Amino acid sequence: MDEYSDLDLIIVYNYAFRNEIMEQRFRIAERLGNLLSAFTGEHVGEPRLLICLYGPAPLHVDLKFVQLEELESRVENPLILWERGSGIATILSKTSPSLPFPQPQWIEDRFWVWVHYCATKLGRGELFELIDTLTFMRNVVLGPLVLIRNGHSPRGVRKLEKYALKELEELKCTIPIHSFESCYHALKNTIKMYQRLRQGSEIVPRKEAERVSIEFLDGIYSGQSQ
Repeated sequence: MDEYSDLDLIIVYNYAFRNEIMEQRFRIAERLGNLLSAFTGEHVGEPRLLICLYGPAPLHVDLKFVQLEELESRVENPLILWERGSGIATILSKTSPSLPFPQPQWIEDRFWVWVHYCATKLGRGELFELIDTLTFMRNVVLGPLVLIRNGHSPRGVRKLEKYALKELEELKCTIPIHSFESCYHALKNTIKMYQRLRQGSEIVPRKEAERVSIEFLDGIYSGQSQ
């Protein structure tokens, strides 16, 4: 942990007090320190989460309010700071954390549709949308696959600079600037990298979707370059 780290704090409560806890989450957060701002985590699909910023020295703290049984499904084992009884320790000892891994077929079924979508944005000149989609593809496809290949948990693009030194230059080439030429080549590099990373996966390749989407992309580039 360093000055750039944030804290994840899990607050376990009895189901009988659920409504009361949900209503008082902000007040609970305020009692923990000098709360500068806070909001709930619906935008990341986690309404149980309260995302907080404390001060005056800024500290990001994620407060997650869960029922005891919900601890059975987790991505890592927390450190118990305090508990009443032994319910938390019992559940942690009887169950194991599990981090969801990306499914190769799930990616293959979607990747070429995303490529076609990017190509349409390139053709229309909607480069900000294309850049945003490339970022999404790096986060859900390239980053996780690279991390898995290097023996690490597939957490998007987290710590790629540390764990993916061999692929770093290749990944950089998937990041465009706001220009037609740069966006085209970044998308082509994204395609090339995915084609390499999927090798060895037991998937049903969407060969026709791959061919059609790449030809469509190259046709747009050729037409604009003439």
